[in-house]
Formats: sequence, C-alpha cells, structure tokens
Amino acid sequence: MTSEAVQTRILGRTALITLHRPDKRNALNIDLCHQLRAAIEGATAEGIRSLVVTGEGSSFCSGADLDEVYDEAFREALYATLDVLAARPFPVIAAINGPAIGAGTQLAIAADFRMVAPSARFSVPTARIGLAVDQWTIRRLSILAGHPAARRLLLACDQMDADTALRCGLADRAGGQEAALAWAAEMAELAPLTVAYSKRVLNRIVDTAADPDLTSAFEACWSSRDLQEARQARTEGRPARFEGA
Repeated sequence: MTSEAVQTRILGRTALITLHRPDKRNALNIDLCHQLRAAIEGATAEGIRSLVVTGEGSSFCSGADLDEVYDEAFREALYATLDVLAARPFPVIAAINGPAIGAGTQLAIAADFRMVAPSARFSVPTARIGLAVDQWTIRRLSILAGHPAARRLLLACDQMDADTALRCGLADRAGGQEAALAWAAEMAELAPLTVAYSKRVLNRIVDTAADPDLTSAFEACWSSRDLQEARQARTEGRPARFEGA
C-alpha cells in the first residue's frame, strides 16, 4: 500500500511503514501527518501484531516542516498522529536510519523501541525556535533517556548520537531496517493479549493527567511574541532575538 509520502508493506504479521519525503528529509507537514496516521490505522486493520516505522533515504525524520510548524493545525495533526502510534496494542519499533530531529524525536519515542543505525541522532531544538513540546513528550523522554539526558536535549538543545542513545537507554538496539524487522517478527509471535495488557499498563506511567498550570505555560509558548519573532527571523534569515514574552 502506498500514498504520496508514506509507503506501507505488510510482511506476514509485521507492517513496515516508511516516511517517503526524501526531498524534505522526511520532514512532517500536516498532509504527511494525516497520511501517516491513516497508514498506521490501515495496517492495524490488516491484523498485524508488530510495526516498524522508518524513513526513506539518509534521514528518519528531520522534524516539522518549518513552513507549517507554527500553525495550530500542524500541532493538532502531529499530536493526533503521535497518539495513534503510541496507542497501538502491539509492539512498535522506530528504525532510526538517520537524524530524528524535533518532531522526529517525538515520533521515535512514541514507538515502544528504537533501533539505531550509526548515523542516527536525536535532538529537540524547540528552544531555538520559540516552540514547546507537550507534557507527555517531556515525561516520556525523561523516562526513556533519563532525566539528565532529557535536560540536555530540552534545555540546552544538545544533540545525542547513536552510541550515547544506546548507553542512556533512549535507544534499545543497534541495527538497521532488516534487524528491526527481524525483531518485530519475533515479537509478533508473542501472546497478543498479554502484550497489549502490558503495554497499556506501561503507557499509563507516562499518560498521567496533564497539569493545568503546565498546559497554560505550554499554550503561552505557542502564543508568545517570541514565537512570532522566531518566525520573522526565519523569514529574514537572521538569528532570533528572544525577550521572554
């Protein structure tokens, strides 16, 4: 099954979904988010028991398309897609074949496992462009990578390479797409009700109720003058000058 920017292959009880927008290094825009969500739901309807998500070319996902990242419609499309991916009742592996930046890191951590190629790297540079990620992303990143690593990614906008991700636990195994498919095929043979139950309990550790005060702070970032400054600075090809308002 193929759409314009997403390709799906059903391999026995495993599906392989590939982001196919190599000219944009698989950057997510509204349309790609919708296509990806439809592909995930379509593969689920096929009765699969495991899923691998990867990117075409040298990048897993370079993040949000900067032409749309500031639009509320993009934020809604992105989080709806992350919710659908994280809620699958079967194991999901993100095969990180290259950079997973911003929304690419969010897509990677929405999966249950991350398999990293040597060129994989993670980054959440929202503080460079005046944006913010939701509470779920921050909690999940902290649980997976550890609190110190999450602070470096979120507060210092550091990048994390494959070796570092493996050491801290953000990545589970080293390998490429074929290795990810082999692992997914193994998990597809496990008892599906047991796997689904265990996954639901594990997800509840992260999916706690959002703090209203933090939700307000999150929304304030998206409506700030700093965000408008970042958008204008990109248009003018200059560094943004943030004032904290």
